[in-house]
Amino acid sequence: MSLPTPSASTAPLSRGRLRLVILAMAMGAFAIGTTEFASMGLLPQIADDLEVSIPQAGMLITLYALGVVVGAPAVTIAAVRMPRARLLMLLIGLIGLGNLLSAMAPSFSVLAGARFLSGLPHGAFFGVASLVVARLSPAGQRARSVSLVMLGLTIATMLGVPASTAFGQAVGWRSAYVIVVLVAAVSTLAIWRLVPEPENAGTTGSIRAELGALRRAQVWFALGIGSIGFGGMFAVYSYVGEIVPGLMGLGERAVPVALFVFGVGMTAGNILAGRLADRSVYGTIFAGLVGMALSLTVFALVAEHAIAGMAMLLAIAVTSQLMGPSLQLFLLDASPDAPSLAAALHHSALNIGNSLGAALGAAVLAAGWGLVAPSWTGVVLAVLGLGIAAWSFAVHRRQQARAAATPPRVEEPAAC
Repeated sequence: MSLPTPSASTAPLSRGRLRLVILAMAMGAFAIGTTEFASMGLLPQIADDLEVSIPQAGMLITLYALGVVVGAPAVTIAAVRMPRARLLMLLIGLIGLGNLLSAMAPSFSVLAGARFLSGLPHGAFFGVASLVVARLSPAGQRARSVSLVMLGLTIATMLGVPASTAFGQAVGWRSAYVIVVLVAAVSTLAIWRLVPEPENAGTTGSIRAELGALRRAQVWFALGIGSIGFGGMFAVYSYVGEIVPGLMGLGERAVPVALFVFGVGMTAGNILAGRLADRSVYGTIFAGLVGMALSLTVFALVAEHAIAGMAMLLAIAVTSQLMGPSLQLFLLDASPDAPSLAAALHHSALNIGNSLGAALGAAVLAAGWGLVAPSWTGVVLAVLGLGIAAWSFAVHRRQQARAAATPPRVEEPAAC
């Protein structure tokens, strides 16, 4: 499966200009990745300042994820006729606004609403950014371009989240959101100055056409792979704070180190996915799911040995990220006549996977099955995702065979 070739009216950008366009959108991705995960490390400070419990403060993470799940299709449909480059500026501007309200929130209820608002543009931004950069890139290089935009998100997990968390702990939790506002403002300005409007991404879209993506079986297959298969990584990632000291035998000071290692792996996997998916989208998805299932299995067996455990955390992160750009391109290809909604739904699926993996990990821990249980839960989710991918591939091959067996229609000559 590969992306359709752009029309002749769309000239790919020069390499230097394309890099600047990618950088402008990657800064927006960095802002989104930072705001998505920074709250996790600042929950104690938020709870203490706003006089709520830690479980109550934890609802901020849930509300952001809910905003992503709801906002990805809703915002995309609402803005279907807006020019894509202009829409990117609006979306990252809304990210900045949501974080400004978060920084200024006088009460927990206002902060909760601000976090939901911050999540609404998340999926639509990545969907539109992937569509725009794919259409501005040369054929055979689109997966790499999409992965470089997504690189902003993975670098945020490696650098932005630890830095904003440390700054928030030292200066106050509100400062972490101020940092996101500043990055979002720079990204908005850069997109305005640098990102052109692709000639075949005009304002001719319609709500009916975009909703037509939901009638395509391959779109649902991709969403199933993301929602279930990707949840395998989150079953472990969500509980690194407990697994590192409790299972790997390291102190709590090693938790940031483990998160950094995970961020490095996610960044490396994202870059690798961009190169592999340009050759084979299905092959990269299969490699990611098989690799993640094996990495989680080995981690469950060796996690009590610190060095081996850290190495397998790195492997889990790398293999899980093979699916990010691959699934994004899969969805663009699965619905070429309604790409905006399909691409945005990718991030709804990932956030469902986030919630599913974390919830099942919590369930097995609450059942008293021990800190190794989330790893085995992740294995099950990765294998289920692999099964969905195999089903999708089988359907794809049948469709190809049916198309090959159908003789081409021959036009009858006009009567004289």
